[in-house]
Amino acid sequence: MEAVVVDAGSKLLKAGIALPDQAPGLVMPSKMKTEAEESEQADGAAAAAVVEEVVQPVVRGFVKDWDAMEDLLSYVLYRNIGWEMGDEGQILFTEPLFTPKALREQLVQLMFEKFNVSGFYDSEQAVLSLYAVGRISGCTVDIGHGKIDIAPVCEGAVQHVASKRFEIGGTDLTNLFAQELKKSNPSVNIDISDVERLKEQYACCTEDQLAFEAIASTCQPETHTLPDGQVITIEKERYIVGEALFQPSILGLEDYGIVHQLITSVSNVASEYQKQLLENTMLCGGTASMTGFEDRFQREANLSASAIRPTLVKAPEYMPEDLARHSAWLGGAILAKVVFPQNQHVTKGDYDETGPSIVHKKCF
Repeated sequence: MEAVVVDAGSKLLKAGIALPDQAPGLVMPSKMKTEAEESEQADGAAAAAVVEEVVQPVVRGFVKDWDAMEDLLSYVLYRNIGWEMGDEGQILFTEPLFTPKALREQLVQLMFEKFNVSGFYDSEQAVLSLYAVGRISGCTVDIGHGKIDIAPVCEGAVQHVASKRFEIGGTDLTNLFAQELKKSNPSVNIDISDVERLKEQYACCTEDQLAFEAIASTCQPETHTLPDGQVITIEKERYIVGEALFQPSILGLEDYGIVHQLITSVSNVASEYQKQLLENTMLCGGTASMTGFEDRFQREANLSASAIRPTLVKAPEYMPEDLARHSAWLGGAILAKVVFPQNQHVTKGDYDETGPSIVHKKCF
């Protein structure tokens, strides 16, 4: 039985059999709806009302609700992947930057004690994303749904001292887009899920800050009909989403833009590695697929005062399209083809002998 790879994000969960040259077989929302019955009195008689609640197992990259996570993984592995009770296989998880030790131990405990897996491995997303483009050294800029991670990687090892995490991500950009749309369409009520879809369809980056500042007078308005029939107008709002990554003050943050953050992060690595890291920069995450973002990022990098300017890695032709969205999963599929056949993973025997702490010794 082939190993399964799982990349559980705040917005999407990606899972599938480890096939390194194919996109994950399953991509689904991470959040779930639970139903609970509540008793209520109606005309003196007891009646049961079904109450729906939205549960989000993963928040800003980390598991926050383990019961919900167990339910989600059970649905994924048994209903979708095709595992059978008593005949579970091997599994590899991608791991966000700065995952606390306690969360790693909870995951390996869940896998062996609840799912009875035959083998387990996890690896950091930055390392896996670089594997997907054939690198073991470089720097990843991962713009996720709930966070931005900047991680220099030397010879397959994340340089944690130089790495950075920002508690902003695609969800914050969606909220910003919603605020801007409300200003220009005050009479229209837009559901946040519609805003998310509008952002994916319309959001883009200008070529530089001067172009952004001039866009108010040159932008052509577009009308869009929402599913409920309401009509909205979209103008300069579409550009503010991407601009916020280069000018965080738009989000109310007193901080430097994303290119500056990358350069300062790499400057904290030993000088002999800096050139190799910056010249192998990789953009990951759904937001990195925004129209014009890659060009704007490279343009800002070329204008930076750094002696070594960041250069973006191009995806190999044989990899699936839209690599940025699936890079950690694809790298996990590549790694799974190595660690499990070579018995470098955590086995049931390892777990029974040492307990959950074995994950720190065998998965690094």
